[in-house]
Amino acid sequence: MTFELDRRNLLQMLGLAAVSGGVLSRASFAYAADTDSVSIGWPSDVPSWDPNQRFVPDAQPIFKLVFDQPLDQSPDLKLIPNLITKWDLAADGLSMPFEIRSDVKFHNGDPMTMEDFSYTFVDRIKSGLKLDIANSWRNLTAIEAISPTSGIMKFSAPTPTAPQWLAFLGSYLVPKKYMESVGQDGFLKKPVGTGPYKLVDYQMNSRIVLQRNDDYFGAKPKIKNVTIEIIKDPSARTAAIQSGQIDLTVNIPVREAERLGKTEGLTAEINPFTRIILLQIRNDMGFSDENVRLAAHHAIDKAALSKAFYGGAAVPLSVPATPGTPGFVEGYSFKYDPALSKELLAKSGFSADKPATITLAATNGQFPSDFDIARALVQMWGKVGIKCEIQQIEYSKYFELNRGGKLPEATLYSFDNATGDPEIFSGYLLNPKMPFGAWKGMEIGQKVLNLFAEPVYDKRVAGYRDLAKEAVETGATIPLLQSVQTLVRKKNLAYVKYGNAWILGNTMSWS
Repeated sequence: MTFELDRRNLLQMLGLAAVSGGVLSRASFAYAADTDSVSIGWPSDVPSWDPNQRFVPDAQPIFKLVFDQPLDQSPDLKLIPNLITKWDLAADGLSMPFEIRSDVKFHNGDPMTMEDFSYTFVDRIKSGLKLDIANSWRNLTAIEAISPTSGIMKFSAPTPTAPQWLAFLGSYLVPKKYMESVGQDGFLKKPVGTGPYKLVDYQMNSRIVLQRNDDYFGAKPKIKNVTIEIIKDPSARTAAIQSGQIDLTVNIPVREAERLGKTEGLTAEINPFTRIILLQIRNDMGFSDENVRLAAHHAIDKAALSKAFYGGAAVPLSVPATPGTPGFVEGYSFKYDPALSKELLAKSGFSADKPATITLAATNGQFPSDFDIARALVQMWGKVGIKCEIQQIEYSKYFELNRGGKLPEATLYSFDNATGDPEIFSGYLLNPKMPFGAWKGMEIGQKVLNLFAEPVYDKRVAGYRDLAKEAVETGATIPLLQSVQTLVRKKNLAYVKYGNAWILGNTMSWS
């Protein structure tokens, strides 16, 4: 009797081997035989092949291989030209003249034109399609073409972060002519972009095969073929990189990364990036009392959380921004002080014998060690006089619960911001008119709304730094840690490290 193992069964078996602690022999490990190809083990698929449709941070490194954004970011997250070569946001933030390249072609050979910009960022949104960029570009009323390569973006309200959004979630240029000819369904089956790679094969939730675009206007990738294996289970990703089935993977448990880093032929990294772990705080119910909110914050030993769950690599945070980004406040520290927590609780009539009671919502498996962190917080709070129960939630339900006012006092949350701009940290998390944060208090909220309309960059950034401190010192937010990305790769595979954890196949090469 004969049978054939398919890929899924093989990876499941490998995953089981990793879980059980089985160590594959060194003989099974091999360097890549084909130095013109690379295989990446990735934890999730794209939500669809319409890159404007859904904001999924982990899909961005895949989209960026097939599509281009008007602006790009350097590894240290500075804005740099891409499809747009020049831009100049007006002093009042109501318009932005820009110029585009004249030598860009879509994968089907059609030239990129100013019409594609208007189609992507104005026409598709006005058509009523359910696109996430309809929110990010809600103030954009028109793109006026001045010449074949120059235009003006016009806004209905000051939009000081327009340049940042041209390099952020969902802002990928799509081809008007091709999309209108094949329709939405046709485009999803055969997407066409301007990016450094073309999609040549796709198996949903299984495999993405890309081939180098030799007509690319930018730097040509050194590696011709990129295969992205969608391996959702971290144990299976661990086993796949250990056995040599893939060349690079991310987001495996810290302990596994540390172990594999000691394996011959592999190297491991634990890299902090522009994603934060924080507690989303309500301004009512058990947290209506500022003393209780601040007591909860002072009781958290963030360094201990980092050491226990991230090998000490996750930087403890005192403001909702990561080090090196514009909104980070150098030298500011919100101290860990359980004694002060007890004093604050006593002022409001609470003690170990008469604890304040709250509920903490947490996901289980959305980001590394999320539920373990939640349990550790419950223990820390219990020591000072805060009794807490954990409510497990699905990440997909977060926005629904938040809109319905059904989140508890605190929610453990991970928030990504590839741009590093403070608006997309403090601004989005504390804006009472947006669905991201649970805090609805207008004393903080109105200051956020004012900053959204501030067109002067230095004034805006300074305002967000002040806001971040005020929000922390009134208990409107409780930042915990800078997130980390674990990465394991074959030692002779080089890649460019980005501050926002983009892992881009077009930056890779074999030595």
